[in-house]
Amino acid sequence: MNIDTVETSLLSADRDTLRQTLLDLLVKYAYVEGDFVLSSGAKSSYYINGKQVTLRAEGALVIGRLLFSLLPPDTEAVAGLTLGADPMVTAVSLISAIANRPLPALIIRKQAKGHGTQAYIEGCQLPEKAKVVVLEDVVTTGGSALTAVERLQEAGYQVDKIIALVDREQGGRELYQSKGIDFQAIFSIADIQQHSH
Repeated sequence: MNIDTVETSLLSADRDTLRQTLLDLLVKYAYVEGDFVLSSGAKSSYYINGKQVTLRAEGALVIGRLLFSLLPPDTEAVAGLTLGADPMVTAVSLISAIANRPLPALIIRKQAKGHGTQAYIEGCQLPEKAKVVVLEDVVTTGGSALTAVERLQEAGYQVDKIIALVDREQGGRELYQSKGIDFQAIFSIADIQQHSH
């Protein structure tokens, strides 16, 4: 499949095809090798810029369909920490509407809004104890998605699951397990690196 063109087949492709397309997109556009400092402060010989894929039309379509298919049936909304998760939660919300099971998207601010409601969470108000799934592009130590989880829990929502595009396998999974949160990643860093060489 030519990933330089948006193909209508992605609208009806099966999960394996969507997964392979996403892997191709991540390797082609998001994965780079070199010397980098991560948001956690750690040094790394590679970097994954998920926004290079999540902000592409075909990336959004594939991610929206894949992540929507992985949501538990009782999911009432998707959420994520700004900025990395913004296009992901939007894509899933749009696909959910097309699938006639509309789920709102919530965006979690890193700092409370400095005016108006001074809220951490942008999006519609949900009933108390609503089940929300947190989305993340790349998980390293797990801190970003955990911040989103804590903000949602403070607002009275229930968060039992985090889904990421890529797990760098540097402690995120263990952190979520220690908090009793189910974690699922579409790819491990090993998947990305094997496909890139």
